[in-house]
Amino acid sequence: MDFLPDSPRGRSDSTGSSTSQGSRSKTVLRQRLSQLMTCIEDLNSDDEAGEEVSRRLDEAFQLCGRFEPTDAFRLHMVTWNIATAEPPEDVTSLLHLDALPLTDLYAIGLQEVRATPVKFMSDLIWEDSWSHLFMNTLAPRGFVKGNKGGVSVRFSFYGHMVCFLNCHLAAHVGNALQRVDELEYILETQEFDMFDTPHVLDHKVVFCLGDLNFRIQDHGLHFLRSSINGGRFNLLWSKDQLIMMKKKEPFLQEFEEGPLHFQPTYKFDRKSDTYDSRSPKTWLGLNGKKRKPAWTDRILWRVKPKGLPSEDDDGEDEKASTSTVNEEDEDPILVTQNSYTSDMSYGVSDHKPVIAAFTMEMRKCWDTPLVSVSPLGVWSADENPLLTYTVLEDFMSSTWDWIALYKVGFKSPTDYESFVWVRENDLPEIDEVIQISMEKEKIPLLGGEFVLGYYSTNLQSIVGLSADFQIKESQRAAAEGLTPEDINGINK
Repeated sequence: MDFLPDSPRGRSDSTGSSTSQGSRSKTVLRQRLSQLMTCIEDLNSDDEAGEEVSRRLDEAFQLCGRFEPTDAFRLHMVTWNIATAEPPEDVTSLLHLDALPLTDLYAIGLQEVRATPVKFMSDLIWEDSWSHLFMNTLAPRGFVKGNKGGVSVRFSFYGHMVCFLNCHLAAHVGNALQRVDELEYILETQEFDMFDTPHVLDHKVVFCLGDLNFRIQDHGLHFLRSSINGGRFNLLWSKDQLIMMKKKEPFLQEFEEGPLHFQPTYKFDRKSDTYDSRSPKTWLGLNGKKRKPAWTDRILWRVKPKGLPSEDDDGEDEKASTSTVNEEDEDPILVTQNSYTSDMSYGVSDHKPVIAAFTMEMRKCWDTPLVSVSPLGVWSADENPLLTYTVLEDFMSSTWDWIALYKVGFKSPTDYESFVWVRENDLPEIDEVIQISMEKEKIPLLGGEFVLGYYSTNLQSIVGLSADFQIKESQRAAAEGLTPEDINGINK
């Protein structure tokens, strides 16, 4: 794989910047009524319960009466603290690959990935083992990994701004307040270089996942394990620290979470379904206490509340009611959680992975790619092949943008065979057809099935893909009977 070369290129940027309504509404109404019953069971004060009941009912009827979805997309999420372990041989059951309807988007958040200095340096050169495993599983089905880094990923999904936040908060049962402070700090200080969504909570939809480390307090180990073994998880909800904190912290009340109808995912003996059975040694060499089971691994979501301004806007702070859809938005999103569970079959870590599936319904703000790109004529390594590209929508294009040649089934934007810079001298006009060529020396000699992708440097993503096309085997390859092993890796 080629790396982007250093070149005396002058940079310039542009300044532009099927489910029926009735059945979906019934599903949302059932969810709201379920949340309502949970509120009634959990809240102690009659006034507090009454206020919460009124809010939930108001949201439910607003949702059923006003939202008119047009497109539905399936989201599959996984959070897993892998405790520095190497990946298992197979993750297909974790990803629910054959579930219907098929998944449109995967979001996978891992914590405690092994990060020694040697490991860190190797991951800069080669893909880490966990990413390699997941993408080997997903790439053949047409999924491509974005190249964003850090704990947050954000992007425009058909014109709707969506953010995923992967967190690993402070450990130990006594640090619940610290965990709340850490999460609030992350939400307030994470900044993005976008005028309309400079912070996490400015996005229309936020998914927060990870090892949030909230514990079950007060209950003893025997009561915890007997409740879990008997499937009576509801007996533990009132002492779950996250549920307790949501009653006190306004910013947490804007996040939603499905019911915890699965057993706590921490702490297990590795390669087993047995909760922590070993007594850790204290610094004096004495036996310490076993870790109590807890729902440390969670997936939350938040749709931007109605009437809530950007965090940078001036004005009075008003607590708006949380809703799974912002009904005052002319382009609202409806988020429905279809499942929320754990997978007990994986034992490489002392945590079990947590899985959630969602349906996101929305009106597409736009449905065309930003750029159209196409191969021109017959492609082979015998001559410099031609391609055309056309900017279809106004966006922050740059002369540092590039068009890459990918094998069908590629894993990420950097997984290209070769690339060419876009036109250097002038930025394109809307609908202008521009023709450029690639060097024949960088075209795979054996040919195969490929696709072209336009990569935006400013947006840090592929914003246009061609249809799949065939590259012919070169005359040299045919004459010499070359195989992939003969070509020094160019076709690997």
